Amino acid sequence: MPHDGHEHPHDHSKPAVDWKHNGVRVIPGDQLDTNTAQTPGMNRAAAINFARVGAQKIWAGTVHIHANAKTGVHHHGALESVIYVIKGRARMRWGDKLEFVAEAKAGDFIFVPPYVPHQEINASPDETLECVLVRSDNEAVVVNLDIEPVEKPENVLWIDPIHKAAPPL
Repeated sequence: MPHDGHEHPHDHSKPAVDWKHNGVRVIPGDQLDTNTAQTPGMNRAAAINFARVGAQKIWAGTVHIHANAKTGVHHHGALESVIYVIKGRARMRWGDKLEFVAEAKAGDFIFVPPYVPHQEINASPDETLECVLVRSDNEAVVVNLDIEPVEKPENVLWIDPIHKAAPPL
């Protein structure tokens, strides 16, 4: 049989894998692990990491920020982060002096590159900000920083090559 680079169900050259115990994992939302790196002003809870499910390359969990709360300034080392806003309105501040700002609403994604000093702010006065968080490694890296935010941050709209900037409201 020619080798075409694809695995075939009848290829018995590999040892059998116990897919029942080493396959898909469902982590109930009420069983997340809050014993993870924290930043003042937010509550992180891990769903997917090495310790819980053996994840080798990603970390995923939730983050909740109370109404009107602002987190401490931090970065995540060499990790990339993706935040998906489930409920509420997130205001992100970033830069050496937190001089830049952008907002995201429910349904929006936020990308945070490695080593970017940032601060998450719940822009709602009466609603908890709820997000799903995914990072590019299996453990949560959080480096809390001592940075004073600037008074008047610069508003930055993200525009990709396909989409035009939305007109101001």
